[in-house]
Amino acid sequence: MIETEVNRHGFSVIRALQGHGIGRTIHEAPSVPNYWNPEQKDVLTEGLVLTIEPIISSGQGQVDEDGDGWTIRTSDGSLAAHYEHTVVITRDRPVLLTAA
Repeated sequence: MIETEVNRHGFSVIRALQGHGIGRTIHEAPSVPNYWNPEQKDVLTEGLVLTIEPIISSGQGQVDEDGDGWTIRTSDGSLAAHYEHTVVITRDRPVLLTAA
């Protein structure tokens, strides 16, 4: 699990920011949290395209949004990093579109 590995190295997952589905718009259902959420009941179906995008903080993992409605900063001023993969769910196996 992403959060377990991140915490093991002394960092925090920013829970307010998650991966998501991609379709006719860039941010669609389902949400793809980077932590265990027992309420997450979405089913991954063939043809679904989604992002897995952990955003990791060296601090507490809380964020504030600037007045421009886009810029997000860690509340404690700590450094953060964002990484994203795009995946297509297929019958046989997921296909990683962002593979090197």
